[in-house]
Amino acid sequence: MAMVVALFPVEEAEPRLEPAALEELANLGVTSLALLRDSCGAGVVLEGWAFDVREAQRAVRVVAGTSEGVRTLQPLVQMGVSSPAVLGGD
Repeated sequence: MAMVVALFPVEEAEPRLEPAALEELANLGVTSLALLRDSCGAGVVLEGWAFDVREAQRAVRVVAGTSEGVRTLQPLVQMGVSSPAVLGGD
């Protein structure tokens, strides 16, 4: 599964995802997204089995409305983490 994280500056208004933007992201192969925000900016995590990371700038432009000031990060490692199994008996 491809994943891209993008960080971008935003104004006072919250970033919005319009239906047309969601449709375009789906056409790019994005099947999951998370939109994040703090006082300094916003971020989006885009994932999809059919998502081609070469289309990351286009996908981020759909969400951010611009590619100016956007930082795009690609994962180095992605893994599941779980507790070790507890073995019974003494």
